[in-house]
Amino acid sequence: MLLPLWGPHLGGGCVQPGQVASPQRVEIHKLRQGENLILGFSIGGGIDQDPSQNPFSEDKTDKGIYVTRVSEGGPAEIAGLQIGDKIMQVNGWDMTMVTHDQARKRLTKRSEEVVRLLVTRQSLQKAVQQSMLS
Repeated sequence: MLLPLWGPHLGGGCVQPGQVASPQRVEIHKLRQGENLILGFSIGGGIDQDPSQNPFSEDKTDKGIYVTRVSEGGPAEIAGLQIGDKIMQVNGWDMTMVTHDQARKRLTKRSEEVVRLLVTRQSLQKAVQQSMLS
């Protein structure tokens, strides 16, 4: 299924006409450590957070959920998740208009050993340009 590169289904304006983003599916198998199931990544953002603090948003109004850290050698890195990926769905649940805590709870459900993400990823060229401006 092909998705347009902009529009309301992408959650509030991260991707604008002319900007290159690529929807990606990422399947993460959680790592069991004792009682815990580890994903190996951290998130930032949410509708309850200050979007001006989001280093991945060009216009500083995007309240989406973004990957802010990926643990080296962890389940997320092995699955191909990257810093700056915007999480659109988790196991089929829309993540475009959720609070930071709602996103965290959806990702860390104990009953789910596999997390299937739909993320949008800026092109490498665009990401490099943004990092040079930061």
